[in-house]
Amino acid sequence: MSGAAILDDLSARGLIHDTTNIDALRERLDAGPITLYHGIDPSASSLHIGNYVGVLALRRFQDAGHNVIVLVGGATGMVGDPGGRSEERNLLDEETLATNIAGISAQLQNLVDLDGETSELVSNYDWTKDVGVLDFLRDVGKHVTVNQMVARDSVKSRMEGEHGISFTEFSYMLLQAMDFHHLFVAKGCELQIGGSDQWGNIAQGVDLVRRREESHVHGLTWPLITRADGQKFGKSVSGAVWLDPERTSPYEFHQYWMNTDDRDVERFLLQLTLLSVDEISQIMSSHSEAPHEREAQKALADSVTELIHGREAVDAAIRAAAVLFGGAAPSAGDLETLRGVVPEAEFAASDLHETEPVVDLLVGSELVTSRREARQALSDGAVRWNGERVDENGLVGGVAPGLSSGTLAMLQRGKKNKRLISLR
Repeated sequence: MSGAAILDDLSARGLIHDTTNIDALRERLDAGPITLYHGIDPSASSLHIGNYVGVLALRRFQDAGHNVIVLVGGATGMVGDPGGRSEERNLLDEETLATNIAGISAQLQNLVDLDGETSELVSNYDWTKDVGVLDFLRDVGKHVTVNQMVARDSVKSRMEGEHGISFTEFSYMLLQAMDFHHLFVAKGCELQIGGSDQWGNIAQGVDLVRRREESHVHGLTWPLITRADGQKFGKSVSGAVWLDPERTSPYEFHQYWMNTDDRDVERFLLQLTLLSVDEISQIMSSHSEAPHEREAQKALADSVTELIHGREAVDAAIRAAAVLFGGAAPSAGDLETLRGVVPEAEFAASDLHETEPVVDLLVGSELVTSRREARQALSDGAVRWNGERVDENGLVGGVAPGLSSGTLAMLQRGKKNKRLISLR
């Protein structure tokens, strides 16, 4: 893909907000492969959807034949970026940073091919830890005016806010500028990309390279991703949407995208998937003819979940949704997928009454409030065990349900009230 093509693709996806000089960048990209980098703040041991946007942008450049560097901010993570925050974050210690970087690095492997030839993972702690304060002031501080720094929106907003800004966070942009300079000198890196809230920091790095090396490098940002309903992008009812399956299960991850507002879905398909612009146009054309079938949301959920968790996770999420919303009989794998999603009740198999075990389960799992109500629900045909109706005698298909130790099953009363039943 030519330089013009990669920039045209980013533009068509709404992924260009600011650039240092778009024509100069286009000319440089047309001249051959470029080395670029994107920085990630290791504030947690997992990436979240906000980070994903930037990593996917690196993937787009890599797929177009360019060389990418993922920078994990081991040093800057100890300081904290003032951008987009009303008060200073807690500083991280070395042990926490090491844990966070290890977790993030493992997830990056699914999104960017970190083969060491056309891509690399680095931590700015490696070249920052031994820099003395006098060296820093001489090599970086000397080339930056305070006037420049206080003019940056991220600093200005904090200075005008209730909490002000510490000298520690004020120096953040100098550390990030030093990163760009180091990567330019050591790796030949000529482009930094990031969200629009990073523009001030990126511009500072471009300026530092120009002043110290008399060379021209480039910066490019995308607009911050927002949601039409006003809710913060990457947030669910329970909090942030993480890439770590232990924090946000693949099923919940898939459902987050399935619930995308129609007003957002085309933009998210363009900005958050590797589907081509033409493919997305076809999906939206089909979607507009029958919006209730949510074809666009399905394409979005499948594409993003497959990129993060793999195709098997997509298939498992689809099957689990069919169990929850379509009444399909669950497999053992479906039940495991729904753990943590459907409320779970645990029982000792030996404690269940021999004559009315299902009544015990209905009461104990709080699907009913009394044994009388449980018997009435059975009589009304309102109870199902793994999708099959339980008769008034507590039988499923004429036989008692399996209730041995180790059993995991779905017990349901009515259409919406479900519990996972775990027997020990």
